[in-house]
Amino acid sequence: MIKKDIFIGILVGLIANAIGLFFAANILGQGDDFMVVIKAAAAEGFLGKLISLGAILNLIAFFVFIKKKQDYRARGVLLITVFIAVFTFVFKLF
Repeated sequence: MIKKDIFIGILVGLIANAIGLFFAANILGQGDDFMVVIKAAAAEGFLGKLISLGAILNLIAFFVFIKKKQDYRARGVLLITVFIAVFTFVFKLF
């Protein structure tokens, strides 16, 4: 049961990050196509920042799970948020 809850939290974290990335790209892209914004962000070197902005929705998911006393799901969201942070750090280095 614990592994299942952590896995659900990881999935929720990934989905929340993807939705947040989509919203951030649409807001900052000023109406351009999503893939155009992602390619431009990669070319200009701020893709990591865009991905980090997408992780803001993970904060909402984390606190919803904490409020509902679903600590293991919140742990899954936290794990994926840390993974995203490490990924963007490594992505920025190379």
